[in-house]
Amino acid sequence: MKPSVQQRETTGWGRYPRALCYLFRPERVREVAEVLQHGGMSSYLPRGLGRAYGDAALNSEQGVLLMERLDRYLAFDTETGLLRCEGGVALADIIATFLPRGWFLPVTPGTKFCTVGACVACDVHGKNHHHDGSIGNFVRSLTLLLPNGETVRCSREQNADLFYATIGGMGLTGIILEVELQLRRVETAWIVVDYVRTRDLDETLRTFHERDANYLYSVAWLDCVAQGRGFGRGVLMFGRHAVTDDLPPARRPNPFVIPRKRDKSVPFDLPEFVLNPLSLQAFNNLYYATHPAREGILVDYNTYFYPLDSILQWNRAYGKRGFVQWQCVLPYENGVKSLDDILRTAQQRRTYPFLSVLKRMGESSGGMLSFPMPGYTIALDFPVRRGLFEVLNELDAIVLEAGGRLYLAKDARMSAETFHATYALLPRWREVKAQVDPQGLLQSDLARRLQIVEGGK
Repeated sequence: MKPSVQQRETTGWGRYPRALCYLFRPERVREVAEVLQHGGMSSYLPRGLGRAYGDAALNSEQGVLLMERLDRYLAFDTETGLLRCEGGVALADIIATFLPRGWFLPVTPGTKFCTVGACVACDVHGKNHHHDGSIGNFVRSLTLLLPNGETVRCSREQNADLFYATIGGMGLTGIILEVELQLRRVETAWIVVDYVRTRDLDETLRTFHERDANYLYSVAWLDCVAQGRGFGRGVLMFGRHAVTDDLPPARRPNPFVIPRKRDKSVPFDLPEFVLNPLSLQAFNNLYYATHPAREGILVDYNTYFYPLDSILQWNRAYGKRGFVQWQCVLPYENGVKSLDDILRTAQQRRTYPFLSVLKRMGESSGGMLSFPMPGYTIALDFPVRRGLFEVLNELDAIVLEAGGRLYLAKDARMSAETFHATYALLPRWREVKAQVDPQGLLQSDLARRLQIVEGGK
């Protein structure tokens, strides 16, 4: 018996072995449960839309359940904005359906082309973590399909340990069938943005602390090539949802309509010599010069939250070898020094990130393997070059010494030793995992590489 009438082989990013992928369909949940219960696969992994940058959604030479057909809305409260949907619903679909009705996502990562289930499994965060925390704070309940075929509902009040093990649990505790998610009421599809340009790292961090309590969203672009007096200079973007009165009169009758833009595309892999320190410095100088301090700028939600979604195959800009995104969070205590050490180490090794994004984080959602904690988080995009991983090992050591950690959803090369030293609740998570999956059927390449699961297959 097959879990679906449709199956196919697929390959992941990079040189990963192939996996046998089963299309998970809503009407065949029970059939899939029977296959899983009777050992139809040696191991398997639920997969959303495959937007993780590393191996979180890969299960080489073994089973992968494709969740995109599990995409139905099940209930919606028009008064409170509480949505119950299947785990394969894409964020883009939620926006398209509910934004015209006055509701937006409570938390969103940098792409809308990912599923609700994957966002819960990664406990994604956005530009409002300093204010609202991660998406786990807005999940009211989950319905999971366990490896033994049992369907279980969990929340903060019911099966709480399983709930907190699943929030940020990287899809390793069960298949997320349903999510009950609290949406955010908004009046328009626009964001009011204040731009602040800073001269160095000290001013960048000071501006964050002085201003971001007054805004729902805050994020900074950093120039990681500039040295001397300009070291750590940046452009900070503080935002809030626009109300109808913020719009020009011509837009007020249709506050949820935004201009349609033509998608751009990177038509070929850029040659490696294009991404060099001189070209990167020129780009950073141009970006910094064209983003002066301005206040009250109206920006549509796509431009503010999802700038890369409109650029098809944008990863080709990094060349044939691709890129690695390295993202850490550093506790506020000694966080300034640790950030300084990270940026200077990269400069000294002449390993310059093509893109650098800095945010502040608030309290954790309580997910046992969730990434966020109070502190600074910086994401750096590095084109893959010889010697890159050795430099990233040095950056890992700075994070480890600072008491921070790396983001599992973005990781592609962290060592198991670093992971175990930085995720303190792993033993507790393993206890829950052993209860719901004693045979260790839910696995991934990430789980094996980092030895998240004891005795991984």
